[in-house]
Amino acid sequence: MKASIRQHLSEPDQLEFLYRSDKAAFRKAFLDLYPELRASPMAAFWWERLTYEPEGLHWGKQKEWGIVLGLAVLAGIAAKLPLILGINEEFFYPRNLGFILFGSLSAFFCWKNQLETRQVLLIAAAGLSGLLYLNLLPANPKSDTLILACLHLLFVLWWLFGFSHAGGGQQREKRWIAFLKFNGDMLVMGVPLAMAGGLLSGLTIGLFSLIGLPIEAFYTEYILVFGLAALPLVSAYLIQTNPKVVGKISQVVASLFSPLVLLMVTSYLGAILYSGKNPYTDREFLLLFNGLLVGVLALVFFSIAGLSYQRKNRWEIGVLTLLSLLSILVNAVALSAIAFRLAEWGVTPNRMAVLGGNALILLHLLWVSKKLIGVLRGKEDLEAVRKTMQSYLPVYLVWAILVSLLFPTLFGFA
Repeated sequence: MKASIRQHLSEPDQLEFLYRSDKAAFRKAFLDLYPELRASPMAAFWWERLTYEPEGLHWGKQKEWGIVLGLAVLAGIAAKLPLILGINEEFFYPRNLGFILFGSLSAFFCWKNQLETRQVLLIAAAGLSGLLYLNLLPANPKSDTLILACLHLLFVLWWLFGFSHAGGGQQREKRWIAFLKFNGDMLVMGVPLAMAGGLLSGLTIGLFSLIGLPIEAFYTEYILVFGLAALPLVSAYLIQTNPKVVGKISQVVASLFSPLVLLMVTSYLGAILYSGKNPYTDREFLLLFNGLLVGVLALVFFSIAGLSYQRKNRWEIGVLTLLSLLSILVNAVALSAIAFRLAEWGVTPNRMAVLGGNALILLHLLWVSKKLIGVLRGKEDLEAVRKTMQSYLPVYLVWAILVSLLFPTLFGFA
């Protein structure tokens, strides 16, 4: 790409063709070349075009907001189905909450990205199959395999959401990396929106109570439910219309939190030794340990996905490398604890699911850590790390499907 840009620098039509053929690669190559091309008026034009950032917040188009709000209303109605149809809430929500959340997001991005009909049908068929499967499982709230199926199908639904966001065609791998970053952006956008909504709800309920109108039950039962259903869609749409604004904030948050999380995890591991807590015999502590591992893993992946191609900060990469290595240590302790519990107390669906999941995460962490160390040593680039992250996602998908479909039958729906 760099050679083509140099060759056609004085040919506007050829530069435009190169840009439209692969926008991400063109932008990266051009920004790398710009210091040596800055004397050219054509290079100055493309610099402004590629780095231009409009001021203010963009709210998007009226038609698009109609789609967003329409899907949010449908999601809210789906969330109220237990009340509308008289369905037991304990039966309905564990099985269907993921479909309410990811179904609306997947539908929005299928429309937004104008996916092919066959792709939309594939997403819909997979989602509806999962919906039917979970709702046909025996109604046993104490069933471990039911809980495992519900949790692992959440990942399958998240993957379908990612497929609708990334789409098909060329550069699909890079769009999956963008999707990982998009998840972090959604969190950054969603938290302040949720806080603002909570403040507005508190003020509304408080003001009505001052005039003798208790609206807590009505507000919580209807308005709050529809607001929560709209939150992820509104967050996603605002990110779509303001990618650079939100992207900068999320990268700042990741840059600040990564060293703090590294310090926290290091201190926590030391405190575990001091406190005498034992993941080998304490089940709740082992679950917390695994939750810590998943959280750190997510932070590492979202941070790597958001690192700038142009701003290669060795400090940030070094922190993420240490976090990855520390996560390997945490994972090794968790795996040994699970193996101990299997040897002492036998096989259960929970232990087998956690054992398999941790083993897959350990392999992924080892692979990513190797690439990060290669970046620090100058033998790899960030693109290699991102490819390592993206190419392993189907492995998690296969495992999630296996746990969801096979474990209930293998363990007799226990």
